[in-house]
Amino acid sequence: MKKVQHELEMLTATEVANSSHVLEALKFGVDILWIGARTTANPFAVQEIADALNGMDIPVMIKNPVNPDVELWIGAFERLNQAGIKKLAAIHRGFSSYGKTFYRNDPHWQIPIELKRRIPDLPVITDPSHICGNREMLFEVSQEAMDLDFEGLMIEAHCHPEKALSDTSQQITPKELRALLDKLVLRQANIDNTVISHTLEDLRAQIDKFDDKLLEILGRRMQIADKLGRYKKKNNITILQSGRWNQLLTRRIQDGDKKGLSEDFIVKLFRAIHQESIDHQTKIMNE
Repeated sequence: MKKVQHELEMLTATEVANSSHVLEALKFGVDILWIGARTTANPFAVQEIADALNGMDIPVMIKNPVNPDVELWIGAFERLNQAGIKKLAAIHRGFSSYGKTFYRNDPHWQIPIELKRRIPDLPVITDPSHICGNREMLFEVSQEAMDLDFEGLMIEAHCHPEKALSDTSQQITPKELRALLDKLVLRQANIDNTVISHTLEDLRAQIDKFDDKLLEILGRRMQIADKLGRYKKKNNITILQSGRWNQLLTRRIQDGDKKGLSEDFIVKLFRAIHQESIDHQTKIMNE
């Protein structure tokens, strides 16, 4: 890595998982450090790294924890920040998921989006290589990260991917990397055109009205759930009716498909609504 710095005048970066890694990296002049997903999930390990870096002026990138937990991710940034590390960035590398998905690590885009909402000035860099686990989907994920106005990409490249010592299926050649980057469409985050701005504001205002209606409808729905809970309590009936829930979800998936809504969205939406209904009824049962 020292040779790379000297001959190519490139910055070097490496992953550190404990204090001894930190000391070795600093000793050999590594420019940037990153904390891996499994380390981020361990607050004790993160604190050990933070203590070893206390007072240092070095950029540190923190990968998301393996499980989709934004609070755990933010906690890692807080520990480094309290140690005096101010040059911080997030690496969005995807999350472990139960069941089969298209990805090696499900992107769960809502997690890095929430991170940006909570810490607006924190750069977010997406790692399509670890999200995809294969080279076929790299462009699709990279483009989505750029469309979300994330600050960068972390893509694995190798002169001979088939000879790489790890993760051969997700690496691409430098030539393929160049082609991928050239193909990316980089869009504007800020709009100076008055006509475009007014059109966007008009469309957003329409969305706001529908959101208001949705909240009103959901509020009314939960009022009915409250009545249902009281009736079940009075007649000694269990809150969960599995058959009814299965029928409802199946029907909603079918109806959503007719309206152009994905099954994944419908399942997540109605699971959340169903859980809120259960919470309301549980509260009534325990009164």
